[in-house]
Amino acid sequence: MMKTIEFTRITFPEIHLPTRSAHHLRGYFGNFFREHSPLLHNHFDDGKLRYSYPLVQYKIPDGLPTLIGIGEGAPLLVSLFTQIRELDIEGRVFPIYHKNVLFEKVEIGFTPSALQTYRFYTPWFALSQDSWREYLKEDDEQRSHHLNRILTGNILSFFKGVGLYLELSERILLTAQTEDREANFENKRVKVFDGQFTTNVLLPNLIGLGKAVSRGFGTITRM
Repeated sequence: MMKTIEFTRITFPEIHLPTRSAHHLRGYFGNFFREHSPLLHNHFDDGKLRYSYPLVQYKIPDGLPTLIGIGEGAPLLVSLFTQIRELDIEGRVFPIYHKNVLFEKVEIGFTPSALQTYRFYTPWFALSQDSWREYLKEDDEQRSHHLNRILTGNILSFFKGVGLYLELSERILLTAQTEDREANFENKRVKVFDGQFTTNVLLPNLIGLGKAVSRGFGTITRM
């Protein structure tokens, strides 16, 4: 099954930030637009978390501050982008003179006759620290199956977030090649993965998969 969804990318070409500032970017815009929609910060008015797939994501690929809107989040970003006149990142204010806005419709879904290969542009945060300890007890084959299963679940979570549900006959096939390393998350060192995967589904460039995708983790690009 295939589905067409709306997709927005906003970039600020005159500003350069370190990749680790993605969560500050999220915090700034989450506060700036707090009254507009829980999609922008994944919290409802009563403070409870919105647990669905994040439809607005904040990333810094190659140092370029980037906002991604997916599905419902796409027109929302377009309607608000004219209000963005500066960035305040950790007390440093960047005036915005230019911003680039791409709004398009993209196809996603199950592609049984064509395999797609993607790489993780930013680290894939796949496992909680408790899950990581269990992962270390497994042999190489078990670890591979474990990560393939988690990544398949991440893709299904994305599909569910944009209202796409595969038919029972449509089975995701996926093989990942990954290497683990450490990264900073909420002032802690956590285990993450670099690498790539091949699968029979079509996904948009620059969406995130896994944990903390609204902060820039797990960003993918098609190879």
